[in-house]
Amino acid sequence: MARLTTLIIIALCPAPALGSAEGFAVERKSGSLRASVDAANFETEIRNAVGEALGCGGHVTEENIEAIERGLTPIYRTLPKNVNGRIDRKSLRHIAHRYFNEKSSLVIRGFEPSRSVNDSSWGSAEILSEKVPGYVEAVLEARHVNQHAFDVRDAAYVVATLEQLVFDSEGALLTKVYERQHKPLHRHLDVQGLHQILEHYLVHWLMGDDQQGIDVLLANRSLLETSFPHWDLLVKFANGEMKALDFDRMHTPLSANNNGHRGGNAMMQQYSFDDAHGIVGSITKSFASFWESECIEMKESLFVMDPRREGRVPLSKFYGTGLDAEWRFGESEAYLRDLGALDETSSRGKQVIIPNYIQAASNCIVTTPHYMVCCHNDCNSIIQDIETAIAAPFAQPDQMLALVKNMSSTTTIDDEVAVQIDGTLKTQLESIAASHGGQVPLHSRLFLQWLHYVFPRECPFPHKTGTVAAVAPLEYSGNYVASEEEMKAHSALANSSELNTSFGEAQEELQWMSQWSEEEELIAGYEGLENDSLRNPAFFAMLLLASFFGMVSFKRKGPEGPADFLLPTHRKAHVV
Repeated sequence: MARLTTLIIIALCPAPALGSAEGFAVERKSGSLRASVDAANFETEIRNAVGEALGCGGHVTEENIEAIERGLTPIYRTLPKNVNGRIDRKSLRHIAHRYFNEKSSLVIRGFEPSRSVNDSSWGSAEILSEKVPGYVEAVLEARHVNQHAFDVRDAAYVVATLEQLVFDSEGALLTKVYERQHKPLHRHLDVQGLHQILEHYLVHWLMGDDQQGIDVLLANRSLLETSFPHWDLLVKFANGEMKALDFDRMHTPLSANNNGHRGGNAMMQQYSFDDAHGIVGSITKSFASFWESECIEMKESLFVMDPRREGRVPLSKFYGTGLDAEWRFGESEAYLRDLGALDETSSRGKQVIIPNYIQAASNCIVTTPHYMVCCHNDCNSIIQDIETAIAAPFAQPDQMLALVKNMSSTTTIDDEVAVQIDGTLKTQLESIAASHGGQVPLHSRLFLQWLHYVFPRECPFPHKTGTVAAVAPLEYSGNYVASEEEMKAHSALANSSELNTSFGEAQEELQWMSQWSEEEELIAGYEGLENDSLRNPAFFAMLLLASFFGMVSFKRKGPEGPADFLLPTHRKAHVV
C-alpha cells in the first residue's frame, strides 16, 4: 500500500489509460465472494481517477468541482472543524458517503457507515477497491502536509475522484461487452447496434461476475424476459437515456462541448464508444430513481405488518409473508442479523427493522466491486432539513424539539402523519445533550438513534461501526437464504407470539424502545474542537461543551447524574 500511495503522489498526472475489464475479476471461495482485483490494473485506475479529479485531463473540469462543492456545502457547514476551519478524515469519509447516497442512492465501497475507521486507518478492506479512501486521502494530505485536515475543496476532490473511478469502471465493463460482441471500440454504431450493446450491458451490470448465468440469459430471450422483474421497462429505461443523448446532441453543437463526446449532429444516428459510455454513466446515476417503485412496493408490504407504526415487523410475519406471497422476504436469520436488520431485544420476539432492511445490501439491485445501487434512504431528506435549519455542528435540545415537531412523517404519497414526540423522547434528547455539555451533536450515534425512534419507518437504527456489514448476498460467507423449514418454524410462532404480547401502555413503550443503546459514537471529528478551540477565539464559547467529550467513543454508565437513560438498554453486539 505504501508503494501505491507513493506512486500516486509522484505521478499525479498519469497518461490516460482505458480501464481493463479483467481488473474486476472475482472468484468464489467457500461460498463467499471476494474480488481479486489485479493490483497493477487497479493502481492504474486509481492513479488515473485521482489525476483527472485534480485537473490532469479527463472529464473533470473546474465547473464540475464547483458544482460538487455547492452540493457539499450544506452538510459541510454542520461538520465540526478545527482551528483552521478544516474537517478530519472521519468527516471527510462521512461527507463523501452522504453525497453519493443522497444524489444517486449509491453506496461507495470503503465509505460504508458500518465500516470502522480511526486516525491511522480507513478500516480493513476485503477488496482492493475499498482501499480507495486511503489512496485519495494520501494525495490530499500531501496538499496539507502540516495540517492533516481537509477543506470543502478537498471533499469535492474526493467526490470527483470517486465519480471518475465509477465512470472508469463502467468503461471497463462496456469494453468487455463490446469485445464479446466483436465490435471494435473505434467503430460507430447505428441505433440497432447501440440498443443491443445497452441490453447486453444491463445484463452484465445486473448479473455481476456470473458469466455462466450471463451467457445463458443472453442466449435465451424468453428466459431473460422472465428472469428479470420488468425487463421490458428496464430496456425502455435504457432507451430513454439514449433519447436523452439524442436531445443533448441536437441542442449542443460539437464545438461547444468540452470533451467532444456529446455534441454533434443528432440526425446522423451514429454513436461512438464515448456516446455509449456516457449513456451507461447516466444509467448508474439515475437507476435508483427508476427502480424506486420496486422499493416502495416492498416498503408498503412491510408497513402492512407494522400497524403500530414502530418500524418493526415480527420475524414470524416476515417469513409468513415470504412463504405466502412476497418473494423478496427470504433472507436467513443469520444474514438479517449481520446486515443489522434484526432486533432481538424485545420480549415480543425477533423483529425485522424496516428502514435497516430496506437499506440493507440484500436489497441493493446492483452490486459492483466499486459501488452498490440501493433503495432511496427516506431519512436523508429529514437530516437535510435539520442540517439546513441548524447550519452548525450542535443544536440546543429545545431548538431541535421545536424544529422536529413541525415536521411530518411521510413514508408514501398517501401516508403522512404529524410527528409525535412524547415525554420519553423529549427526556432522551435532553439526556443526550447533557452528556455533551448541554447541546446535541448532529453527527452522533445517539442523535441518529433518537431520530430513528421519532421516524421509525424512515430512519435506520444506527448500529456501532464494525458490528454490522454491508455484504451483498453472494459476498456472504454463510447461507443468505432461509430454508423453507426455517421460515415455516418462525411463521408458526406468529399467532402464539401475538397472544403473549399484551402489555400495559408503559410496558408497550419499553418494548418498542427496547433496542435503545446508551453507547455513544461520534461520526464526525468533534474531538478536534477540544484541542483547537484553545487557539481560536471563534471557538472559545464552545470550550466548556467540548471539554465534556475528549474521547471519540464512550459509554455513559450507572444510574447517576442528569445523563441517565430511562429505558432498558441493549448492549449486545454481533461482530462480523
